[in-house]
Amino acid sequence: MPTYKVTNADGSQAESLELGERVFGAPVDRSLLHAAVNMQRASFRQGTSSTKGRGEVAGSGKKPWKQKHTGRARSGSVRSPIWRHGGIVFGPQPRDYSYRMPRKMYRLALRSALSSRVNDGDVVILAGIALPEQKTRHLATVLSDAGVSGGALIVVGEHYLALERASRNLSGVKLTKIENLNVYDILRYEKIVLIQGEVEKIQEFWS
Repeated sequence: MPTYKVTNADGSQAESLELGERVFGAPVDRSLLHAAVNMQRASFRQGTSSTKGRGEVAGSGKKPWKQKHTGRARSGSVRSPIWRHGGIVFGPQPRDYSYRMPRKMYRLALRSALSSRVNDGDVVILAGIALPEQKTRHLATVLSDAGVSGGALIVVGEHYLALERASRNLSGVKLTKIENLNVYDILRYEKIVLIQGEVEKIQEFWS
């Protein structure tokens, strides 16, 4: 089982913590991580691009001129795609780009992502977060003392949801619940901040 150091709120080192091999020591499958990130990014796409075909653009349905004896090419509609202001051929239409990968594969990808960040030393485990007030500056001080200076993903349980107000105005910091953990966020943020008392719950939920 991998052993990881625990940091107190003031930045001092506390006792080490043994992490579960299944969640934090899983083999890192980069192809699976790539598939999971692609799936999540696809769901972010709005899919609101829209064009009008020849049946949707404004214009009369009358034949512009008679078929023969005008000296001009035959034409049947002013809404023809070859005319100016005509319809668009095979243009983009509103669509849903999202898709789902198998649940077991995604859970495996998430464990792989957590293990990858542990291997790289990008996980910070705090003994606890006790703020005198739910103020942004207090949380910023705790993160700074723990060595978190850039973007951070803070993973919390039910008892720490009050931290949401304190983290709301911190640039590059996101607070997420254990059950809402996702591969994209784990790989995106510079540091992953866990709370010692919630590590066991993470292992139980994602094992």
